[in-house]
Amino acid sequence: MRTADPARAFRDTIGRFSTGVTIVTAIGADGPAGMTTNAIASLSLDPLLLIVCFEMRSRTLEVVRTTRRFAVNVLRAGDEELAAVFASKRVGPAKFEALTEHGWSEVHGVPVLDRALAWIACELRELRPGGDHEIGIGEVVATGAAQDGDPLVFYRGAYTTVAH
Repeated sequence: MRTADPARAFRDTIGRFSTGVTIVTAIGADGPAGMTTNAIASLSLDPLLLIVCFEMRSRTLEVVRTTRRFAVNVLRAGDEELAAVFASKRVGPAKFEALTEHGWSEVHGVPVLDRALAWIACELRELRPGGDHEIGIGEVVATGAAQDGDPLVFYRGAYTTVAH
């Protein structure tokens, strides 16, 4: 596909790769912070490492940079509204107010969403530049997963679920 806008062409192309939807969380001096992202990946099994890509202007990045820890919370099918809240420009504590029905708890110094399908707590090993993002490499210190449920998936610019 050729277009006058290479960035748009790239987004349209990479959008054919389905991803899970997560909320990355941390706790700073002003309370909890979080952001919605699908830019995460497993990096290594020995040691256990995970990659999260943070937009340079992200307030959550600033908290992670200071505290040196974060959690990745995997969202469930049906959590589109929660994903939208954490993708918004609201300040961190205001985002967490949206968790009225399903709360959160602090595990290893990071917020873990009670409703998460799975979660991974990490200690930040390093931040590396990556264009308009910072690439965070986290060492996994704890994990947890629900017994059942389907993940929220992002594909071609929209939320969907996995087909069984």
